[in-house]
Amino acid sequence: MRERRGKEFYILAIIFAVFVIFLYGPVSAIVILSFQGPNGGLTFPMNGVSIHWFFALFGEQLVGDFKAAFLRSLQLGLIVMVATIFVSVLTGLAFRKKFYGSTILFYTTVSSLIVPSILVSLGIGLLYNLMEWESAWYSSGMGAHLTWTLPFGFLIMIAVFNRFDRSYEEAAKDLGANNWQTIRYVVLPIISPSLIGVALFGFTLSYDEFARTLMTSGVKNTLPLEIFGMTTNVTTPTLYALGTLTTVFSLVVILTSMGIVFYIQKRRERFGSDAGKGV
Repeated sequence: MRERRGKEFYILAIIFAVFVIFLYGPVSAIVILSFQGPNGGLTFPMNGVSIHWFFALFGEQLVGDFKAAFLRSLQLGLIVMVATIFVSVLTGLAFRKKFYGSTILFYTTVSSLIVPSILVSLGIGLLYNLMEWESAWYSSGMGAHLTWTLPFGFLIMIAVFNRFDRSYEEAAKDLGANNWQTIRYVVLPIISPSLIGVALFGFTLSYDEFARTLMTSGVKNTLPLEIFGMTTNVTTPTLYALGTLTTVFSLVVILTSMGIVFYIQKRRERFGSDAGKGV
């Protein structure tokens, strides 16, 4: 006999449905309007259906250079992702043991999430200006993004290593593995799904970041800044076509990450963990 659902279930279901509508409703409107006909405008009703504005997006643009901006955001996101993974793993390993100042360092790192993003961007921009350094997306911009991604990666790895069974490491060392071999062949294979999560956090937070890039990217815009600039100048559905493509790209990144995690889990169920192989 099926258990009857209480009224709490339906209340939560309604709240979740409203959340989904508010989250995906505006995105759905942008996707639909991006398929306006050649004579269509920026609002409903639709004036025909076509992919004209997607072709126009890849043609010569009077305002904005979204292709270069997209490549800059992609490169910046990948650099920030790699740096976030590397530093997060090292800090996670370091915080497994208490050391002098660890508590202060922990709360200082986490508290950086409270600081408004625009103030971080303004502070870094002013610092570069005072030091007479040239701001650029790959220097000051990257630093600003790392102040956003590293605390998330740090917290994830702290949680992962707090639940990590050290008996695996002890067994590897009993078999003659040194510290590097233990990390490379035992620890990293076990925590690999969490590393994919850190990578996804690092890339998406950097790729979509606007406020922390505003004062730190220099003369060349990243994609969020380029889109913001286009909103004040572009008066055709080309802007919606760009929004649709960037949304599709984000979904591809997320689904790819989920697919990799699913593959790792299925591989472990079938063949067992990769930990220890290659030692």
